[in-house]
Amino acid sequence: MPATHLHGPVLVIGTGLLGASIGLGLSRRGVRVLLSDTSPTAQAVAQDIGAGTILDAATAPSPELVVVAAPPDVTAAVVSRALRDHPAATVVDIASVKSSILAALRADTRLGPAELERYVGTHPMAGREKSGPAAARGELFTAMPWVVCALPESRTECRLAAESLAIDLGATVSRMDAAEHDAAVALVSHFPQVASSLLASRLLSAPAHALALAGNGLRDTTRIAASDPRLWIQILSHNAPQIVPILHGLREDLNRLITTLEDPTGPGALLDLAELMGEGNAGQARIPGKHGAPPQAFAVVTVLVDDRPGQIARLLADVGEAGVNVEDLRMEHSSGHQVGMVEISVLPGRSGELVGELTERQWKVVQ
Repeated sequence: MPATHLHGPVLVIGTGLLGASIGLGLSRRGVRVLLSDTSPTAQAVAQDIGAGTILDAATAPSPELVVVAAPPDVTAAVVSRALRDHPAATVVDIASVKSSILAALRADTRLGPAELERYVGTHPMAGREKSGPAAARGELFTAMPWVVCALPESRTECRLAAESLAIDLGATVSRMDAAEHDAAVALVSHFPQVASSLLASRLLSAPAHALALAGNGLRDTTRIAASDPRLWIQILSHNAPQIVPILHGLREDLNRLITTLEDPTGPGALLDLAELMGEGNAGQARIPGKHGAPPQAFAVVTVLVDDRPGQIARLLADVGEAGVNVEDLRMEHSSGHQVGMVEISVLPGRSGELVGELTERQWKVVQ
């Protein structure tokens, strides 16, 4: 059984995707987990998949840690109740907004300084397009950022308990205050969701023959548009003050682009287009690379693969036998063809070697 920092029991309030995933991850590490949800069905499913046992308030021991995994619009109320119901426990929430929840807790007259000392806001930067306990994965947080927003008055042991939760689940702890967190996620999480949803909405009236031409570019940029709209309504409304300035910036860029494209042969039009695309290149290059390291330009080796069972596994096995590490992998299928393209990203100095090895093994490498 893997060693953990938490001893338990840990009470998880809210057994959706994230709450059930936390329960699964801790349970598999030997930590006792208690489950509570306003939905009897959700908590029963979470128990059935091994995320913990349903809380029996009459017999359950006092929890070491309470994890509030409720939707943002009720998180503050649930945290407040947990702080009052469990006076010896650290209480954390995992909502994706922090400032509005903190403001509501500070305004709650039922809470005194002693209660707020035991509260720590957190946010695991992990998720899936699917929701509910049936979609839970115990490995969901592995190697993912987990932001801890301790208050100035948070007890040291409570801050450590919050960080231990993230560490025990394999996440990487990042420390911010609530305002800094909300500004960061507005840019790197909430704005991309809005942009993806707006783009996908343009497809509603698209003819089927046009959509048949779609490749990975469209799939990549609209993937998160499949996210749960009920959750995102709450997230966007709670973090609106941080998102609106970003959207104003996007509007300015769109107006600039529209003006340019309305007269694409006018003076300076091509230069303006080049600058817009170049700014995008420069921004994309700032996204950290593998394991959070500085961005690195990998060489891409493209291989044609027949659409038959076992082909991808055989290809990866051959790459492994060649002794070349795969830094990234992408697959693309052409509509109407029984063949796909696998793009294997490797360190630049290894691409020629890999091409030679795969060609020798009769793979069709696109040069």
